[in-house]
Amino acid sequence: MESSLIIQNLVSAPVLFFFLGVLAVLVGSDLEIPSPLPKLFSLYLLLAIGFKGGLELAHSGLGPQVLLTIGAAVLMSLLVPISSYLVLRTRLDGSNAAAVAASYGSISAVTFITAQSFLTVLHQDFDGFMVAALALMESPAIVVGVVLAKLGTGNGGHDRSGESAGLAWREVLQEAFLNGSVFLLIGSLVIGWLVTSFSPSGVEKMDPFTEKLFYGALCFFLLDMGLVAAQRLQDLRRAGTFLIGFAVLAPLVHAALGLLISIPLGLNQGDTLLFMVLCASASYIAVPAAMRMTVPQANPSLYISTALGVTFPFNVVVGIPLYMSVIQHVVPAS
Repeated sequence: MESSLIIQNLVSAPVLFFFLGVLAVLVGSDLEIPSPLPKLFSLYLLLAIGFKGGLELAHSGLGPQVLLTIGAAVLMSLLVPISSYLVLRTRLDGSNAAAVAASYGSISAVTFITAQSFLTVLHQDFDGFMVAALALMESPAIVVGVVLAKLGTGNGGHDRSGESAGLAWREVLQEAFLNGSVFLLIGSLVIGWLVTSFSPSGVEKMDPFTEKLFYGALCFFLLDMGLVAAQRLQDLRRAGTFLIGFAVLAPLVHAALGLLISIPLGLNQGDTLLFMVLCASASYIAVPAAMRMTVPQANPSLYISTALGVTFPFNVVVGIPLYMSVIQHVVPAS
C-alpha cells in the first residue's frame, strides 16, 4: 500500500473528526451531540448523495454497463450474507450468525460517502449511478438474513410476542424496502434525475445545499460516529476473538470479490473503489433495526459492535486507501 494514500486519508478532515470523537470518549470528555442532530445530518447526507446520484444518472443514462453494475451489486448483497452465514455458523448459533451475516451483506452509506470524499481529494472521477447500487443493496440482505435465521432456528420469522410468521414477514419486507434511509435515498435519486432531465435550472439552485455544505456535514457526522464507535468498544469484549477477526477479514475478502467483478464490468478506478467499498462495508443502522424486530433472539451487541466498532473504522482508515492502492495496480487509469 502506498504511504501517500494512507497519509492523505488519515489527515482528511472527516477521518480526523472521527478520531476526535473516539478521543473524546477515551479521555472522558463530556463532549456530546444532542440526539436530533446526528439524525438530521444523516438525513441530509442521504438526501444530498441521492440528489447528486440522480443528477449523474441523468447524464450517464441507463446503459448496459450501468444495468450490469447495479445487477452485480444486488447479486453481491444476496451472496455475501449467505457465504458469511456459512462461516459464522461454525461458531455461532443460527440467530446470531444470520444477524451478523445480514449486517455484512448490507452496506454502510457513511463509508460509501467517505470513499467518495477520498476520491474527490485525489481528483479521481466516479459516476453517480453507483448511488443506485448503494440504494438497492440494503434491502436484499435484510430479507436474506431473516430467511437464514428462519432456516437456522426454525423460528426466525417470529417477533418478540411470538406472533405468526406472516405478520413478521410483512414487517420485515416493510422495513427492508420502506425504511427511512432506503426511501429517502431512492426518492432523492429519482428527484435528482427528474430535476436534471426536465428542470435543469433547479440543479443550480440546489447546488449550495447539496455541494457547499456536504463536506462540513460529513465531518460533523463522523465526529458523532467516533463517539458512538468508542462507546461500543466495551461490547467488543463480548464479541470475542472469532468475531473481531471476522470483522477485519470479511471486508478484505468481500472487497477482493468486488474487484474481481469490477474488472469484467469495465469500471474505471473511481467506480471500482466505490463498488469494492459497497461489498466490503457493513450496516450498523438499517439492518440492526430490522434484526431487532424480526430476530429478537440475536444479541445486538454482536452485530452492531463488529460492524460499527471494527469494520467501519477499519474501512475508513485502512480499507479505502488499501483498496485504492490495489486498484491503481490492476485497473488501467482512464
